Amino acid sequence: MKPMTSTKSTTKPMTFTTSRRTAASVALLALLLPLPLATTAGTAFAANTSVTVAGPPAAGPESRRTTVELPRPTGRFAVGREDLHLVDRSRTDPWAGSGPRELMVTMRYPARHDTGRTTRYLTSEEARLLLVDRGLDQVIPVETLTGTRTHGRTGARPAAGRYPLIVLSPGFTTHRSTLTALAEDLASRGYVVASVDHAYESVGTAFPGGRVLTCLACEKVTDEAGYRTVGETRARDVSFLLDRLTGRNPVWRHAGLVDKSRIAMAGHSIGGSSTAAAMAADPRIRAGINMDGGFSTPLPATGLGGRPFMLLGAQQRGPGGNASWDRDWPLLDGWKRWITFADSGHFTFTDFPAIGEQLGLPDEEAPLPGARSVELTRRYVAAFFDQHLGGRPQPVLDGPSADAPEVRFHTP
Repeated sequence: MKPMTSTKSTTKPMTFTTSRRTAASVALLALLLPLPLATTAGTAFAANTSVTVAGPPAAGPESRRTTVELPRPTGRFAVGREDLHLVDRSRTDPWAGSGPRELMVTMRYPARHDTGRTTRYLTSEEARLLLVDRGLDQVIPVETLTGTRTHGRTGARPAAGRYPLIVLSPGFTTHRSTLTALAEDLASRGYVVASVDHAYESVGTAFPGGRVLTCLACEKVTDEAGYRTVGETRARDVSFLLDRLTGRNPVWRHAGLVDKSRIAMAGHSIGGSSTAAAMAADPRIRAGINMDGGFSTPLPATGLGGRPFMLLGAQQRGPGGNASWDRDWPLLDGWKRWITFADSGHFTFTDFPAIGEQLGLPDEEAPLPGARSVELTRRYVAAFFDQHLGGRPQPVLDGPSADAPEVRFHTP
């Protein structure tokens, strides 16, 4: 099955026979199935580190054959992009059991228009591993994922100024690129965004030197204790990242863009759980969002020091739908919101619905359209950060809006 040749975002879905389309829809649902979730408080780290700047591969012929394009960012800035390879030599990787802890981080930042060059969504091997893992390799060509059109550009000149920093952490087994539509939109609105891949926690992440690390954690995380280790490890990863971006000798060449006094975090699934864990461990993180991640480890009894936190969940995450959210809601001791989207699912807050919709493979169990999923996620995430990092009150966070009937506010 070859992808269509047009690269416009208005391309029609691929055509399938009835039986093949049904099989493809089932396969896509397998890609989107949620995994067990956890969170815990981690601790800070010692800064014995090294770093490599690793530029992503330039877009090639494969990207011109794609039929998929992520929604365009809505802000006034263009989006710059640069990948960093960070090595924390003070820690042994918990999944490999040897060697230092490593991260791949995609930095996105407000940039000047008409500078830089486009890049691929995923490398070929990252895309292949993702499709094979979910049984989609006979349904979706590798080129469709590698060639998904994004809007960040490497080598783009930064827009002058200082901007808040937001860390994004993806779900367990998934690549940091799955939050690209959100990351690009935030950067276009005036944020520096650091999207993190935590080593050995995705089915495939490319590292410098031709290495592709696979999910060793998937083989070892089998119970609540394992997921707690994920949360603790990610909390340390984030503190390490903040030290390397905002310390005396920052590793990123554009680190001067970052306003060190305005740092926040959001994550999807276990990345959302890890957001609370990172906040509990690191007071530099002023605000956080958990996008559909359960709290398998309770929040600290003392709360989060009055810092704002938002629960943004799928339809089934309303009160009574997830015991950990019911349990930990009273422990959120600052400004807080509990919001769900009607007709949504676990992966509504990622790129998957937009990609699946354009391929003619919508998730029938989460019928909220892909473009609308992206629009609503962007709207409420950006409003939260605009209010709590930018100091600009956002009425959309005060209650239901007539133009967003899918959105539910909960006050248990």
